[in-house]
Amino acid sequence: MALIRWEPFRDLEHIFDMDSRPLQRLGWDLAVDVYDKDNTVIAEMHLPGIDPEKLDISVERDHMRISGSREEESETKDRNYYSREITRGSFERIVQLPTEVDGNQAEAEYKEGVLKVTVPKKEQQPAGKIKVKVNK
Repeated sequence: MALIRWEPFRDLEHIFDMDSRPLQRLGWDLAVDVYDKDNTVIAEMHLPGIDPEKLDISVERDHMRISGSREEESETKDRNYYSREITRGSFERIVQLPTEVDGNQAEAEYKEGVLKVTVPKKEQQPAGKIKVKVNK
């Protein structure tokens, strides 16, 4: 009988070698471009086929949450599919923002399948100086 060497971290290494976009493998490509323009942070996301009324967007100090759903077509019984690759159902993406923003002033626009969220940066207060007292 041959001995088999136990390698406890082998499966863990396999997990880290997997594709870094698991949602894309499931049919959702939730890639987001985040960039600065003037004094705002802009996030753009391609969401073709989504009803804008079914989108839910919330912005906190340093992150943005985008969720929604793509509904199943109601009359699909009369079709004989050769393949079904369009993913339907709900999705959610949380995006870390590069700086603190004012979520109360956020604006969103959905045009031709592209969601664009514009949020003004929060004004940074200059750091105050503190004089150190020295006891003699």
